[in-house]
Amino acid sequence: MKNRNPLLEKRWLVGLTAVGLIVAGLFITSAVRSSETLSLCPGTLGIRTRNEISYDPTPIQMRAILHYATSRVVPQQSVAEIKISLDVIKSLGRPCNFLVFGLGHDSLMWASFNPGGTTVFLEEDPKWVHSILKDAPGLRAHTVRYRTQLRDAKTLLTSYRSEDTCSPAKAYLRGNEACKLALENLPDEVYETEWDMIMIDAPKGYFAEAPGRMAAVFSAAVMARNRKEPGLTHVFLHDVDRKVEKIYAEEFLCKKHLVNGAGRLWHFQIPPSNDTNASHFC
Repeated sequence: MKNRNPLLEKRWLVGLTAVGLIVAGLFITSAVRSSETLSLCPGTLGIRTRNEISYDPTPIQMRAILHYATSRVVPQQSVAEIKISLDVIKSLGRPCNFLVFGLGHDSLMWASFNPGGTTVFLEEDPKWVHSILKDAPGLRAHTVRYRTQLRDAKTLLTSYRSEDTCSPAKAYLRGNEACKLALENLPDEVYETEWDMIMIDAPKGYFAEAPGRMAAVFSAAVMARNRKEPGLTHVFLHDVDRKVEKIYAEEFLCKKHLVNGAGRLWHFQIPPSNDTNASHFC
Protein backbone atom coordinates (compact mmCIF):
# COMPACT_ATOMS: atom_id res chain seq x y z
CA MET A 1 0.00 0.00 0.00
CA LYS A 2 2.84 2.39 0.76
CA ASN A 3 4.23 1.97 -2.76
CA ARG A 4 1.21 3.43 -4.46
CA ASN A 5 1.82 6.32 -6.85
CA PRO A 6 -0.85 9.02 -6.20
CA LEU A 7 -0.41 10.52 -9.69
CA LEU A 8 -0.81 7.12 -11.35
CA GLU A 9 -3.93 6.41 -9.28
CA LYS A 10 -5.36 9.79 -10.28
CA ARG A 11 -4.75 9.03 -13.96
CA TRP A 12 -6.42 5.65 -13.63
CA LEU A 13 -9.38 7.35 -11.91
CA VAL A 14 -9.77 9.80 -14.79
CA GLY A 15 -9.49 6.94 -17.28
CA LEU A 16 -12.10 4.84 -15.48
CA THR A 17 -14.36 7.86 -15.18
CA ALA A 18 -14.02 8.42 -18.93
CA VAL A 19 -15.17 4.83 -19.41
CA GLY A 20 -18.11 5.54 -17.15
CA LEU A 21 -19.07 8.63 -19.11
CA ILE A 22 -18.85 6.70 -22.38
CA VAL A 23 -21.00 3.90 -20.97
CA ALA A 24 -23.51 6.51 -19.77
CA GLY A 25 -23.53 8.04 -23.24
CA LEU A 26 -24.01 4.60 -24.76
CA PHE A 27 -27.06 3.86 -22.62
CA ILE A 28 -28.45 7.35 -23.27
CA THR A 29 -28.15 6.72 -27.01
CA SER A 30 -29.82 3.34 -26.62
CA ALA A 31 -32.61 4.91 -24.54
CA VAL A 32 -33.19 7.63 -27.14
CA ARG A 33 -33.40 5.05 -29.90
CA SER A 34 -35.78 2.94 -27.81
CA SER A 35 -38.01 5.92 -26.99
CA GLU A 36 -38.13 6.84 -30.67
CA THR A 37 -39.19 3.28 -31.52
CA LEU A 38 -41.82 3.29 -28.80
CA SER A 39 -43.21 6.63 -29.94
CA LEU A 40 -43.63 5.23 -33.43
CA CYS A 41 -45.48 2.18 -32.12
CA PRO A 42 -47.59 3.40 -29.17
CA GLY A 43 -49.94 0.47 -29.40
CA THR A 44 -47.20 -1.95 -28.41
CA LEU A 45 -46.24 -0.21 -25.15
CA GLY A 46 -48.15 -2.66 -23.01
CA ILE A 47 -46.62 -5.80 -24.47
CA ARG A 48 -42.96 -4.88 -24.98
CA THR A 49 -40.64 -6.25 -22.33
CA ARG A 50 -37.36 -4.81 -21.10
CA ASN A 51 -35.44 -7.47 -23.02
CA GLU A 52 -37.12 -6.46 -26.26
CA ILE A 53 -35.79 -2.89 -26.09
CA SER A 54 -32.78 -2.80 -28.37
CA TYR A 55 -29.28 -2.48 -26.95
CA ASP A 56 -27.28 -1.37 -29.93
CA PRO A 57 -23.87 0.10 -29.05
CA THR A 58 -21.94 1.42 -32.02
CA PRO A 59 -18.50 0.06 -32.92
CA ILE A 60 -16.81 3.33 -31.98
CA GLN A 61 -18.43 3.26 -28.54
CA MET A 62 -17.23 -0.28 -27.89
CA ARG A 63 -13.76 0.59 -29.16
CA ALA A 64 -13.64 3.62 -26.86
CA ILE A 65 -14.65 1.60 -23.80
CA LEU A 66 -11.99 -1.00 -24.54
CA HIS A 67 -9.36 1.67 -25.19
CA TYR A 68 -9.87 3.68 -22.02
CA ALA A 69 -10.38 0.60 -19.85
CA THR A 70 -7.02 -0.82 -20.87
CA SER A 71 -4.86 2.27 -21.45
CA ARG A 72 -2.83 4.36 -19.03
CA VAL A 73 -3.15 7.31 -21.42
CA VAL A 74 -6.25 9.27 -20.45
CA PRO A 75 -8.11 12.39 -21.65
CA GLN A 76 -6.45 15.66 -20.73
CA GLN A 77 -9.62 17.41 -19.61
CA SER A 78 -10.92 16.81 -16.10
CA VAL A 79 -14.09 14.85 -15.42
CA ALA A 80 -15.99 18.07 -14.59
CA GLU A 81 -14.84 19.67 -17.85
CA ILE A 82 -15.76 16.62 -19.93
CA LYS A 83 -19.18 16.40 -18.32
CA ILE A 84 -20.13 19.90 -19.53
CA SER A 85 -19.83 18.82 -23.19
CA LEU A 86 -21.50 15.47 -22.55
CA ASP A 87 -24.45 17.19 -20.88
CA VAL A 88 -24.93 19.38 -23.96
CA ILE A 89 -24.94 16.34 -26.23
CA LYS A 90 -27.52 14.72 -23.94
CA SER A 91 -29.64 17.87 -23.99
CA LEU A 92 -29.68 17.94 -27.80
CA GLY A 93 -31.17 14.45 -27.77
CA ARG A 94 -29.95 13.60 -31.26
CA PRO A 95 -26.77 12.99 -33.26
CA CYS A 96 -25.12 16.35 -33.80
CA ASN A 97 -22.40 18.06 -35.81
CA PHE A 98 -19.35 18.36 -33.57
CA LEU A 99 -16.17 20.16 -34.68
CA VAL A 100 -13.08 19.69 -32.50
CA PHE A 101 -9.91 21.77 -32.77
CA GLY A 102 -7.29 19.28 -31.66
CA LEU A 103 -6.65 15.57 -32.07
CA GLY A 104 -5.40 13.60 -29.13
CA HIS A 105 -5.99 11.06 -26.40
CA ASP A 106 -9.56 12.26 -25.84
CA SER A 107 -10.65 12.15 -29.50
CA LEU A 108 -12.03 8.62 -29.39
CA MET A 109 -14.10 9.66 -26.39
CA TRP A 110 -15.60 12.72 -28.13
CA ALA A 111 -16.52 10.66 -31.19
CA SER A 112 -18.10 7.94 -29.03
CA PHE A 113 -20.30 10.55 -27.33
CA ASN A 114 -21.81 11.39 -30.72
CA PRO A 115 -22.63 8.07 -32.43
CA GLY A 116 -24.45 8.57 -35.69
CA GLY A 117 -23.42 12.21 -35.74
CA THR A 118 -20.60 14.01 -37.55
CA THR A 119 -17.47 14.52 -35.44
CA VAL A 120 -14.51 16.12 -37.22
CA PHE A 121 -11.07 16.89 -35.78
CA LEU A 122 -8.67 19.62 -36.94
CA GLU A 123 -4.98 19.24 -36.08
CA GLU A 124 -1.87 21.21 -37.10
CA ASP A 125 0.73 18.41 -36.83
CA PRO A 126 0.59 15.82 -39.65
CA LYS A 127 2.86 13.39 -37.76
CA TRP A 128 0.59 13.57 -34.72
CA VAL A 129 -2.46 12.92 -36.90
CA HIS A 130 -0.77 9.81 -38.29
CA SER A 131 0.15 8.64 -34.80
CA ILE A 132 -3.36 9.01 -33.37
CA LEU A 133 -5.11 7.49 -36.39
CA LYS A 134 -2.95 4.37 -36.13
CA ASP A 135 -4.80 3.51 -32.91
CA ALA A 136 -8.15 5.03 -33.90
CA PRO A 137 -8.45 4.74 -37.70
CA GLY A 138 -12.18 5.46 -37.66
CA LEU A 139 -11.76 9.09 -36.61
CA ARG A 140 -12.30 11.86 -39.17
CA ALA A 141 -9.33 14.19 -38.95
CA HIS A 142 -7.81 16.90 -41.15
CA THR A 143 -4.48 18.68 -41.01
CA VAL A 144 -4.78 22.46 -40.75
CA ARG A 145 -2.22 25.14 -41.59
CA TYR A 146 -2.31 28.18 -39.30
CA ARG A 147 -1.05 31.61 -40.35
CA THR A 148 -0.66 32.99 -36.84
CA GLN A 149 1.91 32.80 -34.07
CA LEU A 150 1.24 33.27 -30.40
CA ARG A 151 3.69 36.17 -30.14
CA ASP A 152 1.49 38.14 -32.57
CA ALA A 153 -1.67 37.76 -30.47
CA LYS A 154 -1.68 41.32 -29.18
CA THR A 155 -1.02 42.85 -32.60
CA LEU A 156 -3.71 40.75 -34.25
CA LEU A 157 -6.23 41.75 -31.61
CA THR A 158 -5.70 45.45 -32.22
CA SER A 159 -5.27 45.32 -36.00
CA TYR A 160 -8.18 43.08 -37.07
CA ARG A 161 -10.66 45.95 -36.73
CA SER A 162 -9.00 47.78 -39.61
CA GLU A 163 -9.62 44.88 -42.01
CA ASP A 164 -13.12 44.96 -43.48
CA THR A 165 -13.33 41.18 -43.97
CA CYS A 166 -12.64 40.66 -40.26
CA SER A 167 -15.57 42.82 -39.19
CA PRO A 168 -18.47 41.02 -37.50
CA ALA A 169 -20.89 42.24 -40.16
CA LYS A 170 -18.84 40.95 -43.11
CA ALA A 171 -16.52 38.27 -41.73
CA TYR A 172 -16.26 34.99 -43.63
CA LEU A 173 -13.72 32.17 -43.65
CA ARG A 174 -13.27 30.24 -46.91
CA GLY A 175 -10.72 32.02 -49.07
CA ASN A 176 -10.48 35.03 -46.77
CA GLU A 177 -6.75 35.65 -47.05
CA ALA A 178 -7.03 39.32 -46.09
CA CYS A 179 -8.16 38.55 -42.55
CA LYS A 180 -5.26 36.80 -40.80
CA LEU A 181 -7.53 35.50 -38.06
CA ALA A 182 -9.76 33.69 -40.55
CA LEU A 183 -9.03 30.02 -41.18
CA GLU A 184 -9.28 30.29 -44.95
CA ASN A 185 -7.96 26.88 -46.04
CA LEU A 186 -10.10 24.34 -44.18
CA PRO A 187 -11.66 21.30 -45.90
CA ASP A 188 -14.93 22.01 -47.68
CA GLU A 189 -16.96 19.92 -45.22
CA VAL A 190 -16.00 22.28 -42.41
CA TYR A 191 -17.42 25.28 -44.26
CA GLU A 192 -20.47 23.45 -45.55
CA THR A 193 -21.59 21.98 -42.21
CA GLU A 194 -23.72 23.78 -39.64
CA TRP A 195 -21.89 22.93 -36.42
CA ASP A 196 -23.96 22.37 -33.29
CA MET A 197 -20.87 22.12 -31.09
CA ILE A 198 -17.31 23.42 -31.46
CA MET A 199 -14.56 22.39 -29.06
CA ILE A 200 -11.38 24.52 -29.06
CA ASP A 201 -8.56 22.60 -27.40
CA ALA A 202 -5.87 23.32 -30.01
CA PRO A 203 -3.62 24.34 -31.66
CA LYS A 204 -0.59 24.72 -29.40
CA GLY A 205 -0.52 27.95 -27.46
CA TYR A 206 2.22 27.74 -24.86
CA PHE A 207 5.32 29.14 -26.63
CA ALA A 208 5.93 32.20 -28.80
CA GLU A 209 6.28 30.41 -32.14
CA ALA A 210 3.20 28.23 -31.60
CA PRO A 211 0.10 29.03 -33.72
CA GLY A 212 -1.94 29.96 -30.65
CA ARG A 213 -5.72 29.66 -30.56
CA MET A 214 -6.50 33.15 -31.82
CA ALA A 215 -7.65 32.03 -35.28
CA ALA A 216 -9.57 29.08 -33.88
CA VAL A 217 -11.52 31.31 -31.50
CA PHE A 218 -12.21 33.93 -34.18
CA SER A 219 -13.26 31.31 -36.75
CA ALA A 220 -15.54 29.54 -34.28
CA ALA A 221 -17.25 32.87 -33.57
CA VAL A 222 -17.73 33.51 -37.30
CA MET A 223 -19.15 30.00 -37.86
CA ALA A 224 -21.61 30.48 -35.01
CA ARG A 225 -22.68 33.97 -36.08
CA ASN A 226 -23.09 32.90 -39.73
CA ARG A 227 -25.20 29.85 -38.87
CA LYS A 228 -28.18 29.54 -41.23
CA GLU A 229 -30.17 26.86 -39.41
CA PRO A 230 -32.22 27.74 -36.32
CA GLY A 231 -30.59 27.16 -32.96
CA LEU A 232 -27.52 28.02 -30.95
CA THR A 233 -23.92 26.96 -31.48
CA HIS A 234 -22.27 25.58 -28.36
CA VAL A 235 -18.60 26.63 -28.22
CA PHE A 236 -16.25 25.16 -25.62
CA LEU A 237 -12.86 26.77 -25.01
CA HIS A 238 -10.22 24.97 -22.96
CA ASP A 239 -7.22 26.50 -21.13
CA VAL A 240 -8.98 29.76 -20.29
CA ASP A 241 -6.51 30.18 -17.45
CA ARG A 242 -4.08 31.38 -20.14
CA LYS A 243 -4.08 35.06 -21.04
CA VAL A 244 -4.57 34.80 -24.80
CA GLU A 245 -7.43 32.30 -24.59
CA LYS A 246 -9.23 34.46 -22.04
CA ILE A 247 -8.78 37.75 -23.90
CA TYR A 248 -9.81 36.33 -27.26
CA ALA A 249 -12.83 34.62 -25.72
CA GLU A 250 -13.99 37.91 -24.25
CA GLU A 251 -13.42 39.69 -27.58
CA PHE A 252 -15.09 37.20 -29.94
CA LEU A 253 -17.17 34.65 -27.99
CA CYS A 254 -18.50 37.24 -25.53
CA LYS A 255 -19.07 37.11 -21.80
CA LYS A 256 -22.81 37.59 -22.38
CA HIS A 257 -22.86 34.20 -24.14
CA LEU A 258 -20.91 32.42 -21.37
CA VAL A 259 -23.33 29.98 -19.75
CA ASN A 260 -21.18 27.44 -17.92
CA GLY A 261 -17.68 26.56 -16.92
CA ALA A 262 -15.56 24.14 -14.91
CA GLY A 263 -11.86 24.07 -14.23
CA ARG A 264 -10.16 25.55 -17.29
CA LEU A 265 -13.16 25.18 -19.63
CA TRP A 266 -15.74 27.80 -20.64
CA HIS A 267 -19.00 27.00 -22.41
CA PHE A 268 -20.62 29.60 -24.66
CA GLN A 269 -24.01 29.52 -26.42
CA ILE A 270 -23.79 31.76 -29.47
CA PRO A 271 -26.87 32.67 -31.52
CA PRO A 272 -26.83 33.44 -35.24
CA SER A 273 -26.46 37.11 -36.11
CA ASN A 274 -28.14 38.95 -38.97
CA ASP A 275 -26.88 42.37 -37.91
CA THR A 276 -25.24 43.80 -41.04
CA ASN A 277 -24.26 46.93 -39.16
CA ALA A 278 -22.51 45.30 -36.21
CA SER A 279 -19.20 46.96 -35.36
CA HIS A 280 -18.21 44.63 -32.52
CA PHE A 281 -18.55 40.91 -31.93
CA CYS A 282 -19.67 41.52 -28.35
